[in-house]
Amino acid sequence: MPFRLGPWEIALILIIILIVFGVGKLPQVGGAIGKGIRAFRKAQQGEDEEEERPKKTTRKKAKS
Repeated sequence: MPFRLGPWEIALILIIILIVFGVGKLPQVGGAIGKGIRAFRKAQQGEDEEEERPKKTTRKKAKS
C-alpha cells in the first residue's frame, strides 16, 4: 500500500469528518457507506436480485 497511516493521521481524519458532517449525521453517513459496500460486494460476486427471485406467473381463470 502506498499510504501508510499512523494513529495520528487516522485521528485527524476522524476529527475532520466529525467537523464536516456533525454528530447527528454520522449514523446516516455510516449506514449509507455500509449499504454501498454491500451493493459493491454483491455486484462483484455477480449476484443480482432479479436472478435470485424467479418471476411468478399467475393465470386468471377465464369466465364462461
